[in-house]
Amino acid sequence: MVEIDEKQVFSLFQKANETGKIKIGANEVTKAVERGQAKLVVSATDVSPAEIVAHFEGLCKEMKIVYLSAGSKAELGALVQIKSTTALAIVDAGSGKKELEALTKEVFAGNKKEDKKEESADESSEEKEE
Repeated sequence: MVEIDEKQVFSLFQKANETGKIKIGANEVTKAVERGQAKLVVSATDVSPAEIVAHFEGLCKEMKIVYLSAGSKAELGALVQIKSTTALAIVDAGSGKKELEALTKEVFAGNKKEDKKEESADESSEEKEE
């Protein structure tokens, strides 16, 4: 799995909040992901019950959106000047557009390398079985 720098992501959210557009809360984030509007999704690690944000990982993977579970509800809230929130999504990165594009390329390039490793491992294990 590709390591994502939490500080870099938080910085992107601050820029997007100032100059772009962000969706706040699990329901709004889910809608943005399903509609293909979200570019980056972060959910808090201290959400209770965890089922509130459990669907994000699979949904984001399916929609090819970068997903990260990081920070507390209070930390995510502080990024957008509210008390707390369970999840955030960048819809328009604003002045952080280039950084977001670079992060997205890095994550998906890393995922492709991992997928190829898994495929070659699967093929070699099939050859051994024959």
